[in-house]
Amino acid sequence: MLRFLSVLLLFCSMANLAQAQFLILKDGSRIPSSEFHVENGKIIRTILLGDNKTATTELPKQNVGSLDWPEVAEITEARNLMSQGKAEEALAIMAKSKANFEIFESFTGSPYTQIFFSYVEMLSQAGKFEETVKLIPQLKILNLSAAQKMQLRIIQLDIDRQTSSEYASIVAEAESILSETDDSTVGASVWMMIADIYSRQKLWEKALMAYLRIPVFYGTQVQRVPDAELKAGQMLVQMKRYADAQAVFKRLIETYSGSAVADLATKEQAKINGMNNEPEAIEGQEAAAK
Repeated sequence: MLRFLSVLLLFCSMANLAQAQFLILKDGSRIPSSEFHVENGKIIRTILLGDNKTATTELPKQNVGSLDWPEVAEITEARNLMSQGKAEEALAIMAKSKANFEIFESFTGSPYTQIFFSYVEMLSQAGKFEETVKLIPQLKILNLSAAQKMQLRIIQLDIDRQTSSEYASIVAEAESILSETDDSTVGASVWMMIADIYSRQKLWEKALMAYLRIPVFYGTQVQRVPDAELKAGQMLVQMKRYADAQAVFKRLIETYSGSAVADLATKEQAKINGMNNEPEAIEGQEAAAK
């Protein structure tokens, strides 16, 4: 039994080591992430002196050879916050991470491009239009993967959606993107844009069905689901299906308590509190179904 536990502990230790993050110096030394941080554009190394005492010293950038950084915890944390409707907290984490890794932009193994791209992507998702537009030129000059290039195309489409009234061409481009990939991240992003276009055209039922595609077909994209459901509730209000909308808002308030989405749902619910579906709305829906 003791031998089994020893092997298990060794395995766990090796697994943790494999996922650890290091600066690799030109002399081959590996400095774990727990022993350095970036401060005012400088790499500050923490050295253990003994007796639980430490000292700090600046590590010259020219001494760094590469990075071994298999995972970026900040991206995972930020995406989780986005899925809870806490966009401002998520963006604050990503902005700090981008600033910390900017010094390592040119190094082999650096996650800077991944961090920068994720930050711009989340800015777009959060509706931070001006900030997104400002950073796109910097993003385009980075060495992006094929998946990132596709996502950048989607971000550009989102900008066009907000700056142009050429709805037919925007929807056509969106449908073209959908035909080129079955990636759920792409699908969720594009259907949100299509739904918004229908909403702008006051095609409430089309918009409702487009928004509902996100939780129904792209539920794994949890960062998209809260906003899509909120928008679906707003479309129900436009269709005068007030009782149905209240049910949607109530569930959002309970599911995402304390989030910005829950706050918005509370305000939306207050506007129609106690109102029933209007008969003509239901009759019109039944007629359309026939």
